[in-house]
Amino acid sequence: MNYNNYVLDANIFIEAANRYYAFDIAPCFWNAIIEQAGNGRIFSIDRVKDELERQDDDLAKWIKKFFYQWCDTTNQGDVIRDYANIMQWVMSNPQFFPEAKSSFAAGADGWLVAYAMARSCVVVTLEQYDRYIKRKIPIPNVCTYFRVPYIDTFAMLRKLGVKFN
Repeated sequence: MNYNNYVLDANIFIEAANRYYAFDIAPCFWNAIIEQAGNGRIFSIDRVKDELERQDDDLAKWIKKFFYQWCDTTNQGDVIRDYANIMQWVMSNPQFFPEAKSSFAAGADGWLVAYAMARSCVVVTLEQYDRYIKRKIPIPNVCTYFRVPYIDTFAMLRKLGVKFN
């Protein structure tokens, strides 16, 4: 499969806005995100958008004004099917605490991986794989089990050939 498109986790937006690519010091990052989304290379999902819009901050305003059209719906048969498979694995996995399973089921992470599976996308997240974790279900653990590629922000920017001048 040719994995040339990227679906972004909420933490990509949150960390960038709050830390290394704050709106006031790195507008080039946000312009690059919009440009790559316009080129059909970067997406997110409705459930990530909903998480981000719950805050009343500059990021929520940016999502509503500039990025909402690239947050695809997860209400699609193949995405729902893949999500069901992910949830079956999560709920039957004895490694994770019940609280971790409940939290995962309530959030966007499973939907993000399901969307990537259904659309042959690379998941972009700052979460790290943790073989022994029990209290949380990291996106990379799910991606690894289901053979969905994942990378971080910086690897994505390099693969897309983004340069900040």
